[in-house]
Amino acid sequence: MTTALGKYADFESLREQAIALRREGLSLRQIRDRLGVHNNDILNRLVKGEPPPEWTKRPRAKDDLRAKARELRLQGMTYDQIQMELGCSKSSISLWVRDLPKPERKRTPAEASAIAKRGWEPTLRRRDAERQQAKAAAATAVGELSDRELFLVGVGLYWAEGTKSKPHRPQERVTFINSDPDMVRVFLAWLRLLGITREQLRYHVHVHESADVAEAEHFWAEVVGADASALGKTTLKRHNPKTNRKNTGEGYRGCLVVRVLQSADLYRRVEGAWYGIVGAALATDRKNRT
Repeated sequence: MTTALGKYADFESLREQAIALRREGLSLRQIRDRLGVHNNDILNRLVKGEPPPEWTKRPRAKDDLRAKARELRLQGMTYDQIQMELGCSKSSISLWVRDLPKPERKRTPAEASAIAKRGWEPTLRRRDAERQQAKAAAATAVGELSDRELFLVGVGLYWAEGTKSKPHRPQERVTFINSDPDMVRVFLAWLRLLGITREQLRYHVHVHESADVAEAEHFWAEVVGADASALGKTTLKRHNPKTNRKNTGEGYRGCLVVRVLQSADLYRRVEGAWYGIVGAALATDRKNRT
């Protein structure tokens, strides 16, 4: 037997032998050893076109999963249900069953949403309890505020939410607007700390015309502890139905504007105090970085 091509001058004779051995059910390794052909390229050329015997094929680990996934899909299961049943990824399931027809929807979207919500309810209740506990602990930790602490809180609150003098609109007056009643209450407590009297205050409601204006006026009057008749003229904002506004519904009451009369000196004090806070905060930050 010739053992090389060059070495293997009789390639066709070798091929006939290799094909015969292949059809007898021999593996490539067995054919190699039988014919003494140790060049893999030549060995593959000798058996080209002849399928390997079944016993040499490596079984695919996922063949059973694939067959089961297809069976479950034909039974009408969704990807999520098949994943729960077999424990494999949805991406694999999609590849295995994408040629099969989609199962008919057995529930309406509303029904499916309700079922999902029921499944989440224990988790949502637990998270809400944790949330409320964290808030309560934080509120308790604050304790009482000293006059100095309330003063600093008020300065920060005003500089965040109040009107400020601008180069293009220089005006030194204290005007605060907000939709949060608690923010307004804290702001009024701060003004009282600074000696601002009720007579120096003016209130105006800003609300969309689509809201219950009278109810909004009554609500804000209660927040500030005044009669609704003591409020200034309400500003109605035009409602554009094309906008996707979220501040609508029964809880929407617009904003309250609180204006302090003859407040230029107060404004200067607030601005100075704010920049004092900025300087002190930066100095503390530098210490914390070292």
